Amino acid sequence: MSTFFVKPADVKEKRWQVVDARGQVVGRLAAKISRILSGKNNTDYTPHTETGDGVIVINAKDVIVTGTKAKTKIYKFYSGYPGGQRESTFERVMAKDPTYALRHAVKGMLPKSVLGKRMITHLLIYAGAEHPHAAQVNANTSKKVSSAQPKKEKK
Repeated sequence: MSTFFVKPADVKEKRWQVVDARGQVVGRLAAKISRILSGKNNTDYTPHTETGDGVIVINAKDVIVTGTKAKTKIYKFYSGYPGGQRESTFERVMAKDPTYALRHAVKGMLPKSVLGKRMITHLLIYAGAEHPHAAQVNANTSKKVSSAQPKKEKK
């Protein structure tokens, strides 16, 4: 029996899943989101077609990192000009744009190709609990990505 591959014309309409990022570790959450975007959680996964679902992430401002990474994790930015490389810590990045750290982590876990660029466009991240995409998400298609409870703050 030959292996079944989904053809691009046969790909079903995208479903949208809402993910609550409150209290989740950035890397672990990014790994789960990248699997949904690439379609590896579906039974009809095909590597060369876009079979994944769309993901809407809420509460991105409440993601956490473990250990001392909040102060020691460095993000590098380069403007393209000589001397244009800038560095920023996780804390500064989260203060400036709470969605950047999660988007950067997910993008690093997707394929570095045209297909990966199309996948990242189906990731919508919002810092707060509100999002304007209620019409795309209905009760039947939204799933909870992680059943793990948020970690308790150390006193």
